[in-house]
Amino acid sequence: MRGRHCWHESAALWHDGVVDGHLGGQLLVATPLLIDPNFWRSVVLILQHDEEGSLGVVLNRPTFERVETHIPVWGPVAAKPGTLHYGGPVDPRVAIGLAGGRGGEPTGVPGLSIVNLEAEPEEGTFAVRIYSGYAGWGQGQLEMEIAEGSWYVVPASPDDPFDRPEGQWSRVLRRQQGHLALVSTFPDDVDLN
Repeated sequence: MRGRHCWHESAALWHDGVVDGHLGGQLLVATPLLIDPNFWRSVVLILQHDEEGSLGVVLNRPTFERVETHIPVWGPVAAKPGTLHYGGPVDPRVAIGLAGGRGGEPTGVPGLSIVNLEAEPEEGTFAVRIYSGYAGWGQGQLEMEIAEGSWYVVPASPDDPFDRPEGQWSRVLRRQQGHLALVSTFPDDVDLN
């Protein structure tokens, strides 16, 4: 990221903040079949889903890098512990900020918005989670991965970006009804079970 926010470059990805499509504002939860190291046991919030493709951020991959190292003005309002999160393997120079409440661009999740990281935080802003990079899929690619059994699609909560990353995969599944709650107990390594 090197202190560059690239907000204006990435804002176009949201079509002026409008979240389109039926998956916008939903969570993708990696199934046990998804072994790609970028997405193993990941929880992804979908911010865009339309005819052009899909875009989201991985919620449960913290880094050790401090927000103030890259975007000093946002350091004081960064959600604890004040570190950047790995948003996905696409363009780590793009920073995406999510905040509780209203006032930013809509995410498709009531009570959760995208903040403009090019501006200074507004008075009263707190608990902003900042992601470096994002997850992206071309037209039809995400639908194919879902059909192949790589992802579960579940409702998102405005608290999800601020949940503890450790164990979030299991907690999100556990709050679902039916068989998904059982999947939450799936061992990391079946051979050791």
